[in-house]
Amino acid sequence: MKWVNHEIVTGVIVYGATGDLLSTVFSMAGAIFPDKVEGRPGANYWSWRARHRGWSHWPVIYIAIYALMQLGFLPQGADAEKGVSFVCIGALLHIAEDAVCGKVPFLFPWQKVGIKLFKVGSVTEYLFSMALVIGIYIIHVKLMLK
Repeated sequence: MKWVNHEIVTGVIVYGATGDLLSTVFSMAGAIFPDKVEGRPGANYWSWRARHRGWSHWPVIYIAIYALMQLGFLPQGADAEKGVSFVCIGALLHIAEDAVCGKVPFLFPWQKVGIKLFKVGSVTEYLFSMALVIGIYIIHVKLMLK
């Protein structure tokens, strides 16, 4: 997915689930983290492309960091815990979002899984993102009315 769709979809999911703006901001930062650490394609596009969706998209890393935070092995405090936790959640959502438009690592970094519902940057990607946002909004409103 394009970064803008990662940001919007992740932000809407987390805000819809938590209603907390700070958690949403942290998760939106996490939503671009896996791509950001890989660098920009630039002049060496094919070199970058060979590394894309590699170790930075391996969910085990983010699950382990999240677990260590929850178990008290990383710096504690409400803000630190929330920040690290929701950056990890944002990264995990990024990986799940990428898994619907290609393959990403799963249990092992070399084992990639996923489906290709659409091509990155296509109109279908934007329609898919819009449908997710609308669906989450409808669910959120229905839950709020109960």
